[in-house]
Amino acid sequence: MTEKGKRVVPGRSSGPPTSVQSAARSVHDRGKAITESVEDYLECIYRLIKQKGYACVADVAESLAINRSSASLMARRLGKLGYLAHRKYRGFTLTPKGRRIAQGIEERHHILSRLFEQLSLDPQQYLADIEGLEHHLSEASYRRFCALVEHLDRYPMGL
Repeated sequence: MTEKGKRVVPGRSSGPPTSVQSAARSVHDRGKAITESVEDYLECIYRLIKQKGYACVADVAESLAINRSSASLMARRLGKLGYLAHRKYRGFTLTPKGRRIAQGIEERHHILSRLFEQLSLDPQQYLADIEGLEHHLSEASYRRFCALVEHLDRYPMGL
């Protein structure tokens, strides 16, 4: 505790992030409103629409293992941000803006899964790693990973 009664967490400062702190978390061209959670929801909704042709709160909640009220609140938020369009009695669909973000996350996930396979790592076993990495790659890192995956496709390492 500090003298003002605020809790101090080691390794975290209470002020604005320094360039070192900012560099510690490389985030791909993401606006302030697009958090990991928003990306996870959009990716989930995108997959549901591809699988079933639609998405609804209950399906999103089940897929993400959360309660329906949390999924409903986020669906409302995504709608206000312009990522979802609600269709009464038919669930919701992604707007072009939401679809673009979801497709980008899915592409990152696909490239990382392929890279893990090429490194003889089971993507299902390392799913948590892939899910985390997909949100934190800069565009430059992502392009390099794509080039690496293509290279390894042509010249397998045989691990």
